[in-house]
Amino acid sequence: MTAALLLASKGLGAVHARDGDTIRIALIGCGGRGGGAALNALSVKRGPMQIVAMADAFAEKVQSCHDGLKEERPDAVDVPPERRFVGLDGYRGAMDCLRPGDVVILATPPAFRGVHFKYAIEKGLNVFIEKPVCVDGPSARLMFELNAEAQRKNLKVAVGLMGRHSPAMQELARRVQDGELGEIISQYGYRMQGTIVTFRSPPKPAGLSEVEYQIRRFHSFLWASGGAYNDFFIHIIDHLCWMKGAWPVQARALGGRHYREGAKGVRYIDQNLDSYGVEYTYPDGTVMTFDGRCMDGCEEKFSSAMHGTKGCAVVSASGDYGMPSRLYTGHNFSKANMIWESKVPPALQNPYQNEWESFVDALRDDKPYNEVKRGVEASLVCCMGRMAAHTGQPITFEGMLACEHDFAPGIATLTLDGPAPVVADADGNYPVPRPGFLTTREY
Repeated sequence: MTAALLLASKGLGAVHARDGDTIRIALIGCGGRGGGAALNALSVKRGPMQIVAMADAFAEKVQSCHDGLKEERPDAVDVPPERRFVGLDGYRGAMDCLRPGDVVILATPPAFRGVHFKYAIEKGLNVFIEKPVCVDGPSARLMFELNAEAQRKNLKVAVGLMGRHSPAMQELARRVQDGELGEIISQYGYRMQGTIVTFRSPPKPAGLSEVEYQIRRFHSFLWASGGAYNDFFIHIIDHLCWMKGAWPVQARALGGRHYREGAKGVRYIDQNLDSYGVEYTYPDGTVMTFDGRCMDGCEEKFSSAMHGTKGCAVVSASGDYGMPSRLYTGHNFSKANMIWESKVPPALQNPYQNEWESFVDALRDDKPYNEVKRGVEASLVCCMGRMAAHTGQPITFEGMLACEHDFAPGIATLTLDGPAPVVADADGNYPVPRPGFLTTREY
C-alpha cells in the first residue's frame, strides 16, 4: 500500500478535529523556521498533534529536521523513510499522506507559496503559511484568488506574523484604539544590525546547479524570497500598520549597496541593498518611516515606536516583538512619563506558540480563522518599500498589486537541474538594484 493509503486505512478524523482526535501534520520546508513551526504545533495545549510526513528540496534538510524533532518529541513524530519526500515536487507526496481536515505547514522559500497553497486547498487541508506570503504583484493576486476558494471550503489558514499574537502588542493596540494615544501622527521602525549569514552569499560552489544554489541561498535572490527586505523587515512593518489600523498607500525610499568584500577576500553575491530608508504614507497623510541596515560595525537598533496627539508609545522594545510595550504622556520616552507597561504571564510570552494555540483552537472548535488577507497585504507593503528603494520611484499600494512583473513565471514547473529564474553574468554577478534604471529583474 502507498503511504497515503496506509494512513487512510487508519483514519485521520473528520474535516474538523474534535478534542481527543489526533491532527496529523505534513511539514513542507524543513529549514529552521519550518522545524520551529512544527515544534510549536506539537506543543499546543489542545493536542494530540502528530507529524506524519515531511518534504524539502534537499535530503539532508529533511533528515536533520526529522532527527531534531524526533529528539524533542519522540512520541509525536512518526515519519518513516517512505513518508520523507525530497525534490521540488515532494510537497505533493507529503500532502497526499494527509486527509481533509489535517494540517500542512508551508515553510519553503516564499516563491513557492502559491503552488503549495493551491495543492493544499485541492486536498482540503488546513494550512499554516510562513511569512512572507508573496514576493510581487502576480503572486499577491494569486494568493488572494486562492484564498477565496479556501474560505469557500471553510479551511482554516494561519500566517506566521506572530507579533499579532503577542499579548503585549494586543493590549497596546486595544489602548490605542480606545484613544489613549490620541491620533497617531508618526511611527518609526528599525532593523539595523550586523550582517546576517543568509543575507549575503559567496559565489556559487562547483557542483551545484543554479536553481539549487539560489534556493539554498534564497534570501539573496528577489524571485525566491522578495529579498532581505521582505523576509527580515516584515514583522516591524506589519505591527506598525496594525497599530495605525491602516495600510500605507505609497512608499518613497532610498537605499545603497556599499561593499561586497568579506573576510579573507571573499566576494559576496546577492541582489540586496545593504541599507534601506523608507517613508510610508498612510491614507490620512501621516507617515511611518522604516530604516533597515545589514552591515557590521554600525549602530545596531531593532525596535519600533510611535507618537500620537496625546503621547508616545514603544511598540517593540527590542526585536520583532520584544516586551514590554509602553505608553507615555508627552513625547519624551522617559520613565517619569510612562503611564502603562505591558505585563504578560510567562506562559503567554512566546507569540510563536500563541499563534498555534489560536489556530488549533479554531480547528477543534470549527471557528472561522483566516489570516491570509492581512498576510498578503503586509507582504505587499514590503514589496512597495523594496521596489521604491530599488527603482528610485514612488510606489503605490495599488500600483504594486497591479504590477505585471512576475519574478518567476515558471515556478510551478521549476526543476533543480533546469533554467533558473535569474542568471549570473560571465563574471558570476547577478542583476542588482540600480535606482533610476527600470530593469525588472532588479525590482
